[in-house]
Amino acid sequence: MGIVTPGIGLIFWMTLSFGILVFILAKFAWIPILATLHEREKTIEEALHQADRARDEMKALKSDNEELLRQAKEERSAILKDARDIRENMIEEAKNKANQEYNRILESAKESINYEKMAAITELKNQIATLSIDIAEKILKEELSNKESQKKHIDKMMDNISFN
Repeated sequence: MGIVTPGIGLIFWMTLSFGILVFILAKFAWIPILATLHEREKTIEEALHQADRARDEMKALKSDNEELLRQAKEERSAILKDARDIRENMIEEAKNKANQEYNRILESAKESINYEKMAAITELKNQIATLSIDIAEKILKEELSNKESQKKHIDKMMDNISFN
């Protein structure tokens, strides 16, 4: 026994039942299946569009982040530059104030030294004058101790005085 050969009746009924099955499927099953497939296709397409939009948004966020980072670096550099400038200004101002104070103290010291020098000179002159007067007094006392020297001295002074 070998090969089974189908009969015409069997082929007819198989074809008829396959046609009825196709008709029933086309009438009741194909439309919902195709609608579900179209819906699934729309969902997948929408998901792809959302993924593209998300990728574009991520690129925009990345560029925004890079821009913010660049701005932050610029602001940091500006702040550091301002801080350096302020520090240098403070140092320069402190140097200027120190120089002014040094000059003021130096001038004050010079004035004080000059004042002390003038006071010392005045004191020395006063002492010299006092000593000179004391010496002159002693000399005059000694010279004028006797009557003869007094008379000579008076005559000498009278000669020096000129009358109009």
